[in-house]
Amino acid sequence: MKSKLIKTITTVIAVLLVLSFGLASCKAETTAAEATTAAEATAAEITEAEETAVATEEVVAESDETYVFATVLSTHPYFLDSFIGLDAAAAELGVKTKVIGPVEYDIPGQITAMEAEMALMPAGMLVVGWDAALADTINKVMDAGIPVVTIDADVPASNRYTFIGTGNYLAGVESAKLMGQLLGGKGKVSASYNPSLSNVSERAKGFKEYITANFPDMQILADIDSQSDSALAAKAAAAVIQANPDIAGIACFDATAPTGVATAVREAGMTGKILIGGVDRNTTDLDMIKEGVISYSIVQKTALMSYLGVKLLHGLNHYPLPIVNDNAAAKMVPLPAVVDTGTSVIDKNNVDLFYPVEQ
Repeated sequence: MKSKLIKTITTVIAVLLVLSFGLASCKAETTAAEATTAAEATAAEITEAEETAVATEEVVAESDETYVFATVLSTHPYFLDSFIGLDAAAAELGVKTKVIGPVEYDIPGQITAMEAEMALMPAGMLVVGWDAALADTINKVMDAGIPVVTIDADVPASNRYTFIGTGNYLAGVESAKLMGQLLGGKGKVSASYNPSLSNVSERAKGFKEYITANFPDMQILADIDSQSDSALAAKAAAAVIQANPDIAGIACFDATAPTGVATAVREAGMTGKILIGGVDRNTTDLDMIKEGVISYSIVQKTALMSYLGVKLLHGLNHYPLPIVNDNAAAKMVPLPAVVDTGTSVIDKNNVDLFYPVEQ
């Protein structure tokens, strides 16, 4: 097909050039020959451009460009939505994604994994920033020329480019509003979470401060430390319930707390008497919302966090927005500092819509 196209282009251009110059002098034959040569050169350029375009498409399609998701609890169901976001972005962009980090809650293990990956020079790194101790390692990765965004929880002391996640304080406020309304603004309440995690601590802070400021007839009891383990959360919640049999509500702020707290409430025979507020949307929690054990859940958009993380880093690498004449000289990073992905509320009325899509 290309050879026919070349012959056609050659003939048309040659004829046009001959007609233009044939009447001017007796050098028509020479001019025609030159025209033919020019036409062939033009056609060759067209062919070369087509081949270059095809080659470029092939390079993009077969890219080994890799974006790394660094976390702890790397096989925990909490991250299933995050992996959906990673896969979606990779498919759209023709790149690869990779998950690294320990399966336990082991921040030193996450740091070790990040440092090992740094030597491989990935195109970018998405870091779940659950501990401020990650700051130095994030800075090392950045200094090596690998752009970093934090996901789900921020490490503001680091030099990361962007934090993408829930506005955690506001998520806690949202839970406080719901619990206060459902309890009629009265009663004893507690918050269950792992206080060593910065993001969930912010949620608990928002919850407690809003309750204190807006519901004077509500009393905040001691926290229930989930230790990021449902069994331990159940044990801690049982102790608080035993010490405070008139407790009216427990708001949960990490992914393991709702299951543990619900277990303790059931075992105490207090289902329906102690209001439970959850977080996120694992299947067990959704089932308990349908059963009426958990009243509501503040669900994050974790798939959106990882999806946007890969897209932003890829855009920075390939299509940086020229905000000023020289972004680098002006130290202008063409990325947002913070992206709040927002929340939704799940209750009995809409719970069926939030079950994971079967893959």
